[in-house]
Parts: sequence; structure tokens; C-alpha cells
Amino acid sequence: MNTPPDDFVRVTEEAELAFLETCFRRAGMEAGNAALMSRLLTNSELRGVRSHGIGWAPGYCQQMREGRLNPRPAVQVVHENPTTVVLDGDGGLGYIAMVQATELAIAKARQVGIGMGLVRHVGHYGAAGHYTRMCLDAGCIGFSVQGFRHDGDARGREPKPSVAFNGYPPMSFSVPAGDEPAVVLDMVAHVLSGYKGEGFDDLPAKIPGAFFKSIGLVAVSTLLGGALTGFTLPAGDAAQARWPGASMGGMVLAIDLASVLPPEVFKAEVDRYARALRETYAPMPGYDQVLLPGAIEEETLRLHRREGIRFGEPEQQSARRLSEYLDVPLPWETGANP
Repeated sequence: MNTPPDDFVRVTEEAELAFLETCFRRAGMEAGNAALMSRLLTNSELRGVRSHGIGWAPGYCQQMREGRLNPRPAVQVVHENPTTVVLDGDGGLGYIAMVQATELAIAKARQVGIGMGLVRHVGHYGAAGHYTRMCLDAGCIGFSVQGFRHDGDARGREPKPSVAFNGYPPMSFSVPAGDEPAVVLDMVAHVLSGYKGEGFDDLPAKIPGAFFKSIGLVAVSTLLGGALTGFTLPAGDAAQARWPGASMGGMVLAIDLASVLPPEVFKAEVDRYARALRETYAPMPGYDQVLLPGAIEEETLRLHRREGIRFGEPEQQSARRLSEYLDVPLPWETGANP
């Protein structure tokens, strides 16, 4: 999904930002939140994370217009102590409350060394890397996961689906570096999620250990990003009845490097590790270099800012849906690079 498209049109960063912001405003969002949503989805496109860019926007806009999500949530703090803050997202998209929770978690980390932000009663929060990258920019290590209410319940499905492919919660770690690219692991917790279906049915029997590890990662991510947020407290039933699309929670953890050791000492070791892997190990089969997670995204970001974002057919289809649904000119018609 995140491989670069072979056939594409180029769209400038500014054109995609303007297009998405207009779409979200027409879906009912206030200006500030529409700009935030536009920025985050465009950031995914810039980094080549096609799975979490404009493709989600038609569904988000439709859910807000149809009343499944609150387009103008009043996010509120419902619990706070020196290390932790819990926000009620008031039925809005998870991005809105999670950005606020991340900012508060970072502020707490700077005061006491570690800060955790939790949100409940929200919709999808997109790529977990949005929030860990915020931690990264603030000089912190970041960790984030999202949980889905009622996840893990396959009741009514016959035959019973295999637990080997249960659940796809977002998960991300971000680790600051010095001269090397920061390490940003941004993925679904089920590391074998792309291998389900014809031709892969025998994988769980062939490599059971890999699936047991994925089942564990999914469980931990789902519970830390869901149950820990309190979205199953009594108020959660009323929130979901009011906003059916807001059945999710989210968690972000920020660790302030400076509270542990001089940041340059840590970053120097991250750099050494990245160089050691690159210089002393052979690449994965089919690749010509050894890169840690996050490095390719930074290369793609520089390319897309220089030459324009590559919109393949899926991105073009999503933009057309938005254009027709909300009567907004297509971004490559208003700001495409030749």
C-alpha cells in the first residue's frame, strides 16, 4: 500500500492543504480543526504513507455530515495529575483530541520527566506516528496506540475467524537521533496483517511464533489505547449512542530525554547504532541499503516537497469523491506541478 505509485499526477503541498481544509470545513468542522486535519493527512502524503493520507478523508467527511461523528467537539479534561491527563473527545475525530493530549503529555514530561495523555469517546485517530513525531519534535521519546471498543469480539461470524489475524490497532514509537534520521516505527500492531488471504493460509502453521507475537502486540496495543482510556465507563455508552462513530480511545506517552541524561549523549548512541547497522550488515533481500524505520519517510518528504506529492489512482479517486461530494475543485487542477 505504501509503495510509490507508478502512474500519478503531482500535487503541491499547498494545493493538498487547501483542498483538504476546504473539504473539512464544508463537512462542518471549524476552521482551526479543519486546518489541523488537513495538515496531518498531508503530512502522511508527504512522507509517502499512502495508507493514512487523503484516502481516509471521504469517510471522515461523510461520517460528520451524517451525524456519526461530531464535527465540532468540545474536548474537555476529565482527569489530571502530575504525570497523566485524560480527555473526553466529545464524539469527534481522534486527531483533534489526540493532538491536545500529546501537547499536554509533552508539557508534563518536561516538568517531571514523563507524561501520558489519554483520550476517550473519539473516532479514528489516523497514523499513530502523528503523535509520536510531536514528541520527537519536542525532544522526547514517544509511544502511541489506539484501541477500538468491542475489538476482539467475533460473535456471530461463522466459521470462527482465526485468532492469528485478530485486530489491527495503530502503534508507533519515535526515538530522536542526532545526525542520522530519527527512528520512527509507525505501523499496525499486527506485523503480519498484510499476509492474510489466498496463498497465505498456511502461514500461521508454518511460523506460529511470529503470529503469537503479533497476537500479543495487538492485545497490548488494544488495551493500552482503549481500556486504559476509560471508554467503557458508564458515560461511554451514552457517548457512543450519541456519536456512533466515536467508539475508540487513544494513548500517547512522552519521555523527556533531558530528564534522564544529556540528550546529545543519547542521540550519539542512536547515530552509532544506525551507522553500525548500515556499515556492517547486508540489506534485506531486494533492497540496496540498510535503513531503520523512518529514514525512507524522511527521504520521501524531501522529494515530495521538492517535486510535488505523487497522487496515484487511489489518491485521485479519493480526491474525486471529495470534490463531487463537497463541490471543491480538484487539487491537481488548482495547484499541480507540471
